Amino acid sequence: MSGHSHHDIDWAERLAQLRMADALDAAALGPVARRLVGSVRERATVVDVGCGAGGMSVLFASELARCGGGTVVLVDATPTLLGEAERAVGEVAGGSVEVVGLLGDLTDPALAVPAADLVWASGVVHHIGDQQAALRTLAGLLRPGGVLAVAEGGLEMRCLPWELGVGRPGLEQRLLAARGSWFERMRAGIPGSVGMPYGWPRALREAGLEDVESFGALIDHPMPGSDLLREYVVHRVGWLAESAGEWLDADDLAAAAALTDPQSPDFLGHRDDLYLFGAKAIYCGRLR
Repeated sequence: MSGHSHHDIDWAERLAQLRMADALDAAALGPVARRLVGSVRERATVVDVGCGAGGMSVLFASELARCGGGTVVLVDATPTLLGEAERAVGEVAGGSVEVVGLLGDLTDPALAVPAADLVWASGVVHHIGDQQAALRTLAGLLRPGGVLAVAEGGLEMRCLPWELGVGRPGLEQRLLAARGSWFERMRAGIPGSVGMPYGWPRALREAGLEDVESFGALIDHPMPGSDLLREYVVHRVGWLAESAGEWLDADDLAAAAALTDPQSPDFLGHRDDLYLFGAKAIYCGRLR
């Protein structure tokens, strides 16, 4: 099982988009980090599996520093992302928080992941063929009393008005539907892919965890939005159209191209009616 490493996705190429998403999500996910760090022992070891650009680990490190210290372990299979995460977390860690970076795949027996009080995996498990087995592996990293938290699903982010002045109305809904078709094929194409015909709370209980609960984090950046938000929306629309383009018709592809072209009169970066609204879903359980 690896963090953020699927053969159809070049995660290093998406670094800029990941950085922007981390910045936009920080206000909503800060309370999540506080809640999770507060649920485990003092001077905890937090393992962020598939840490990406390090946004959530920055929040964990800040919480650990506020509470007296601890350790943040960054795990990712993409060297560019791991390096960025180490840089970002190092800037906020301070002397009381140790930062450890581990490059590789958790199925590699040579990868020594320390025993954890909190394991966090955001958008990682759905890239693993056997998701239930992946949760058992993650739960196996915990000390007794430790917590596994996974962020999966939630409410898909919305950012565009219904009518954009180019192409047919409702482009975003069709982009998201196309992405859903891409996701279905991606899951089916993962080696060893098996179904998990039940929700994440049951999956955590099947992994041997107790006190299972779920909660949400609302991402809400209203119109007119910041320069950062506009830049992120441009990246997001381009990424959706590129990754799921084969499920879109020619008119929608042309509209997406115009919306993401800085030379186009329809360029999204010139608009003042963009927003970001959605929710992260977090599921967690404790090892007794």
